[in-house]
Amino acid sequence: MKKLINDPENVVNESLRGLAAAHPDLVRVHFEPNFVYRADAPVQGKVAVISGGGSGHEPMHGGFVGNGMLDAACPGEIFTSPTPDQMFEAAKATHGGEGVLYIVKNYSGDVMNFDMATELATAEGIQVQSCLINDDVAVENSEYSQGRRGVGTTVLAEKICGAAAEKGMSLEQVAQTCQKVNANGRSMGMALSSCTLPMKGSPTFDLGPAEMEIGIGIHGERGRYRELLKPVHEIVQTLAEAVIKDLPFRQGDQVLAFVNGMGGTPALELYIVYMELAQICRKMGLSIVRNLVGSYITSLEMQGMSITLLKMDDDLLKLWDHPVRTPGLRWGM
Repeated sequence: MKKLINDPENVVNESLRGLAAAHPDLVRVHFEPNFVYRADAPVQGKVAVISGGGSGHEPMHGGFVGNGMLDAACPGEIFTSPTPDQMFEAAKATHGGEGVLYIVKNYSGDVMNFDMATELATAEGIQVQSCLINDDVAVENSEYSQGRRGVGTTVLAEKICGAAAEKGMSLEQVAQTCQKVNANGRSMGMALSSCTLPMKGSPTFDLGPAEMEIGIGIHGERGRYRELLKPVHEIVQTLAEAVIKDLPFRQGDQVLAFVNGMGGTPALELYIVYMELAQICRKMGLSIVRNLVGSYITSLEMQGMSITLLKMDDDLLKLWDHPVRTPGLRWGM
């Protein structure tokens, strides 16, 4: 294992210190418990949007804290859920009087701990709603989740809901927007390699030099099945068919197409994936009205990618286009 780290036990804290040092105009970092929050928090008269999860998926979630997106993010240890006190303290630090929305990926630990944090915040008089993201069409259940996992649609929900909150929507309206995004987003991923946890020092699963894993999760979970490596157009066809048939997306739908790198895939290859996905959408009669290409939800250094399609309408388009300024995503400012 080769990694640019000092001590495996300090990876998360040192990364958070680096994030704070690199972006002092955008974020602050609170330690013990750990959470990243907007430099101008709390923003009075605005719903606070908070998410979180295990570290190792950067820039998600801490890199999406800032104007037009998240008010706070709670990082757990590598691939480990954050604790209820992190989420509770983040809510107290960012609550601006209009309530808090927790955006929760569907992993057992995340769901349980965010539920506990909701109880703590409610007891303090903070109004809280939660929205579950479960967009992964690869599995119904995994070792981490009950039902579908939350993957690519999480980033889209954080951006769109952050814009809804910034525009002054109520907690109920922001929560409904998040539910709408989740209901209309579908994702699936694949891997060319596994990833190595700093504390473990060995891959989470073994993959031969001529093999690929289809339907992987973002915590280094094995996929739905394994097969020999194929040309990228066949790989994208497999993922896209599963995603399109699941909603199902229909001819004439407007979509946001998101090609995500898992941490070890160069942009050169991601744009080839996008080219293939765009061709498939065109053949299926889907109109790509917005796109996002890059590594936004990673699995440490895993080589691989995921595709996400989100059915769009005029309201979602306006929220997607709303200005955003975070360490990991920015436009219009």
